[in-house]
Amino acid sequence: MASPIHAGSWGAAFASTFTTVFLAELGDKTQLAALLLSAQSGRPVVVFIGASLALICSSLVGVLLGRWLARLMAPQQLERLAGILMVALGLWLGRQAVLGLVPATPDLPLN
Repeated sequence: MASPIHAGSWGAAFASTFTTVFLAELGDKTQLAALLLSAQSGRPVVVFIGASLALICSSLVGVLLGRWLARLMAPQQLERLAGILMVALGLWLGRQAVLGLVPATPDLPLN
């Protein structure tokens, strides 16, 4: 019988990371880009390898940055900073979306 996954264990960290990243990446622009590249190139294996390596590299940057920040800040501060950054990013993206919906006003002719 398999042993239960304890909080803080290798299995718990792996399972929560896999689940979080997998669900976050479903249907995002990266997945759609891989879909289009695969359809256009006709080389799905090459696209899969390229997309996988890109995700690994971008994840490595996040992991290394997280490790560095964990040495500088308490976990509560790091969580608060992450929350503030997520809210700020959401507000900025929301603003960009609203601005994209508003038709641009034509330039007024100068007389």
